[in-house]
Amino acid sequence: MADTTRRTEMVSAGPTTIEVIIEGHGPALVMLPSLGRDGYEDFDAVAAMLASGGLTVLRPQPRGIGHSTGPMDGASLHDLAADIAAVIRAEGGGRAVILGHAFGHFVARMTAVDFPLLVRGVVLAAAAARQYAPEIAATPRRAGDLGAPAADRLAALRRGFFAPGHDPAAWLHGWHPATQRMQIDCRENLGVQQSDWWHAGTAPMLELIPALDPFKPPAKWDELRTEFGDRVQATVIENASHALFPEQPRAVADAVLTWLRRLPA
Repeated sequence: MADTTRRTEMVSAGPTTIEVIIEGHGPALVMLPSLGRDGYEDFDAVAAMLASGGLTVLRPQPRGIGHSTGPMDGASLHDLAADIAAVIRAEGGGRAVILGHAFGHFVARMTAVDFPLLVRGVVLAAAAARQYAPEIAATPRRAGDLGAPAADRLAALRRGFFAPGHDPAAWLHGWHPATQRMQIDCRENLGVQQSDWWHAGTAPMLELIPALDPFKPPAKWDELRTEFGDRVQATVIENASHALFPEQPRAVADAVLTWLRRLPA
């Protein structure tokens, strides 16, 4: 059995210090969490499976979460990409695959654009379509509103994040409102256009599409392959919605490991 003992390191880059959970040995894979959430419990099961599969798994916590610190006002996607680049240089051997879950895919793609030599490939896990319904777009803010009634938050989680029959209660926790506000500003208010990051540079992409994800309905499943051709491989994960990782951890890990075995070094 491979040694997959977890440890934590701090990576500093200018005014930013990023807490990174590290486990496993082998080629590096960076996991980036969704909007306003951390990379602790959401990723625990899949990270352990990936580490057991022969990877060094790096989980950098976004600014404002855990021991990660850095400017929260006026940050852009370019700044968050620079955080990830610093982590890859310090703990990933200078080159890594980046897995971005939901909001994390914005940062993953921006990193591939800004730092192409550091990025072997990008895994888009529950990445939204180019356009999706406003009522669905509102569910992360509603679910992460810690002052709202639990019933309202659970309704938002069922609508936007969890497939029928899956209990969303665990996701009443793990939200970080200050980080969520910072990330929303990064995406919406600081001059970065969708076209700046959408293409992920020239990196190979694996898209993990939850079969029941309202952020990417079936009519949009071929969106990226139509645009980028064979640079994109897609795998549909059955019986999962936007949360994906707590819903189908084994299917996610297997899909990532299978794709990585065919990815050039």
